[in-house]
Amino acid sequence: MENKKDILEDLYIFEMANSHQGSVEHGLDIIHEMGKIARNHNIKAAVKLQYRNLDTFIHPDYKGRTDVPHIPRFESTRLTFDQFSQLVEGVREEGMVTMSTPFDEDGVDWCMEQGIDVIKVASCSSLDWPLLAKVAETGKPLVISTGGKTLSDIDKIYNFFSHRNCHFAFLHCIAEYPAPMGHLQLDFIDKMKKRYPDVVIGYSGHEDPEDNTVPMMAVAKGASILERHVGLPTETITLNAYSMNPKQADAWVVAAENAKNMCSLKKENDKYISQAEVDSLNSLMRGVYALKPIKKGEEIHRGDVFFAMPCHEKQMNSGDFYEGVVASRDYEAREEIHEKRELTNINLVRSVVHDAKGMLYEAGIALGEDFEVELSHHYGMQNFRQVGAVIINIINREYCKKLLIVLPGQKHPMHAHRVKEETFQLLYGDLEVEIEGKKRNMKPGDIQTVLRGEKHAFSSKTGAIFEEVSTTHVKSDSYYDDPAICKLDPIERKTIMRNW
Repeated sequence: MENKKDILEDLYIFEMANSHQGSVEHGLDIIHEMGKIARNHNIKAAVKLQYRNLDTFIHPDYKGRTDVPHIPRFESTRLTFDQFSQLVEGVREEGMVTMSTPFDEDGVDWCMEQGIDVIKVASCSSLDWPLLAKVAETGKPLVISTGGKTLSDIDKIYNFFSHRNCHFAFLHCIAEYPAPMGHLQLDFIDKMKKRYPDVVIGYSGHEDPEDNTVPMMAVAKGASILERHVGLPTETITLNAYSMNPKQADAWVVAAENAKNMCSLKKENDKYISQAEVDSLNSLMRGVYALKPIKKGEEIHRGDVFFAMPCHEKQMNSGDFYEGVVASRDYEAREEIHEKRELTNINLVRSVVHDAKGMLYEAGIALGEDFEVELSHHYGMQNFRQVGAVIINIINREYCKKLLIVLPGQKHPMHAHRVKEETFQLLYGDLEVEIEGKKRNMKPGDIQTVLRGEKHAFSSKTGAIFEEVSTTHVKSDSYYDDPAICKLDPIERKTIMRNW
């Protein structure tokens, strides 16, 4: 079985509930139909059952009553433990994930005895603390539905399972059957993803089975799990208004897979731009043309040129033009200008500042207005993206607070402080810290203290922002292993900005 969290990622859940109609044969037919869908689309899918010990789940005085919701349905579709075990084996034979929703403690025991892969907590049970305590003890990956639960309720559930080191996912759910389109509130998926970044977030739908815009929108919102009720109609069996037949379930999967393809980034941590897109835009760009004859060595100013399409290959475009570019050759009037923007330290600094700001925006970190920015470039600005860091100095009294931004692929060289003791807390991204030869990979929230005199370095693969809290920062208190850095005056390896 794969990692507990991995099994919850990109999972389709086919909720059988009582659609087996109390018949193992009919239940196996549903499982087989769902297995065909999973294989046809090469998806990770689960068929989910529901477990209740009806001998104790229903109050003795209410057994056999037809005037109480759900009791007739539960009793008429009752299956034994051994019959459910046949369905579980049927799911395994189809190569799908086994999953069940226990509504009582005996149901949890059944899950464990049958080796169920994933346990689901229904919306109606998600504040049933005795049941949740037993579920948490199983060590199984959990999927928790949040229908009818406030944000405060969900916080309690999150803390309950987090404190018990459970691997779990949340499903946004509207517990109306069927759920009106105007009640779906899919924006809540955004809020859950931001509020619980370490938890897989999904969507459990009960809307019209013919409407597949909803799963596509849920995927676009970031739902990694999708769940729907399914069944198999026959001459004597009619599905309810929120359950899908196999044809509808297949179309549901197709819609969600299409949405995933449309939404997924084609390049890790960045936007992929195809050559076709580049060519299309280049065909509409304005090129730089000489307005009058220009001699080699002359500075070219805005009044000396005009901008017009087309822009030819290797020709300077209007966006790259800058005042004072020096002509590398003679140009006739109306001739294409073939010059390149000079790469200066100012350009490099400006580029770094834009990237650092972008990382702060993405991390949701606001700086205020009173801070100083320091670019630490140990081997010059030309090599800053390989070695260095952006240091934002916020407070420096008896105590000191800084934010450090490490760009993707960047490292900060080995050094130590004799006066300062510092503590790092990672706020965003990934960070590898090496202290006295020992390496640690930090994740957001992790804390690491560096004592006086301890040699340390850090780096990031995808970019990192971390907070440094320390004793007073003293200039020239950084002692580097590399003699070439030690020889530099601090002014040579630092660029200070008051505003950006």
